[in-house]
Amino acid sequence: MSTMITASEVHKQYNEMMAAFRKLIPDPSLRMAFGSQVDGYMRQYVLGVWQADNASSISPRHVEFYNAIYSSGRQAPSALYWEVASGVANFDLFQPPAFFEDLRRYDRMKGTSLARRFADDLVILLLLFAAVDGVVSESEAGFVNACNDVLLALCDKDGLRADRPAIRADQFAAPRPGQPPAPAVKAETAPKKEAEPAQPEPTLEELLAELDGLCGLDKVKKDVKSLINLVKVRKLREEAGLPVPPMSLHLVFMGNPGTGKTTVARLLAKIYHAVGVLSKGQLVEVDRSGLVAGFVGQTALKAQEAVQKAIGGVLFIDEAYALVNADNANDFGHEAIEVILKNMEDHRKDLIVIVAGYTDRMEQFINANPGLESRFNKYFFFEDYDGKQLMEIFRSMCKKNGYTLSEEGEKFMEKDLQELYDSRDENFGNARDVRNLFEQAVARQADRVSQLEEPTKEQLMELLPEDVSSPDGRSLS
Repeated sequence: MSTMITASEVHKQYNEMMAAFRKLIPDPSLRMAFGSQVDGYMRQYVLGVWQADNASSISPRHVEFYNAIYSSGRQAPSALYWEVASGVANFDLFQPPAFFEDLRRYDRMKGTSLARRFADDLVILLLLFAAVDGVVSESEAGFVNACNDVLLALCDKDGLRADRPAIRADQFAAPRPGQPPAPAVKAETAPKKEAEPAQPEPTLEELLAELDGLCGLDKVKKDVKSLINLVKVRKLREEAGLPVPPMSLHLVFMGNPGTGKTTVARLLAKIYHAVGVLSKGQLVEVDRSGLVAGFVGQTALKAQEAVQKAIGGVLFIDEAYALVNADNANDFGHEAIEVILKNMEDHRKDLIVIVAGYTDRMEQFINANPGLESRFNKYFFFEDYDGKQLMEIFRSMCKKNGYTLSEEGEKFMEKDLQELYDSRDENFGNARDVRNLFEQAVARQADRVSQLEEPTKEQLMELLPEDVSSPDGRSLS
């Protein structure tokens, strides 16, 4: 048992995943609701996992794991053995968390994928706690899959389309000798929605026009077009029977958050498909939590799962430097890197990997492994948006969402966003900061317009200076 993960390591993994998910939630009230509720729900679901395995085999180690379920800033539980054992024995029905409905509502409004991302994270976390005894049993994996099916069915019911296959727990299960098949879990289910007809794939010209339509990124756009020209000429040389020198199409995206790295990666995946480099053209986005498991022997499986989803498209690893822990040579992140490197070789004709993150940290990441240095030799640098570009982004958000800026509101935002750019530091979020400002302005406008008896269409759309500033007249930033 000495090789099994400890309760403190479980807490660290749990807390990191919760913090990463909270960062994905743009809406402050939704983020707060998630943070206040998630620990309680997770404790209940973990009891269900252990019941599915063997409710009578609860050990002191189970109690330690249970008491490790708390997010940063929240109070740690101090449950006793009898409380955990009783909770396991009495677990009855998986119920989706209350905040899951709010996540789905937000996804419908904004076109995001928070609900499906939470469903994936729930699978990984429940597997983490299923491995309290060093193995994920088939019955535990069956329970986890059934919980996941309930959440995904609700997403399907709401018409929230998946951008990647769901994680399945049974791929991590190790059956014990003589173990019966996994029992069906009692859970409320939602009817499946019929699949919508496939949309026609965009042409290369349409994709390049979409790239040109992005705000700023002039150097990146030029580099992308140069890369596509190189790919097209290579294919022509192949068709003409001419030799084609080896070339790596894997990329390093360097720059601060909110500079469009994920957007460009998604477009590149489709462009690579349009020119025949990739068979499918999907983008699979992961970070450390999507590649590294918190228990021994499972990181390779988890990383392989992510790669399998990406074959035929692009595997986009955000904050890739987090996979390299200079203080711990035995960190599971190194195992994930080896899996990715092997697959880059095995599927070199139908898999592109893009790693992304802060400029200085990405250089350290690439230099940390000779295999990375040899495969990643093309670098795209994403510069910060300047004041005028930030204002262009704000205007586009207004237009997309049916809002207009008054003349005074326009002047205020131009000044405010220029000051935001001029005073930027390491926490500057580029387009993310602009989105936060926009959402705060919309909330203030709603408070103001709701006091009007019969607001006109123009009043419902217009953002005034008081909407884009705090009550004392200071900027929202």
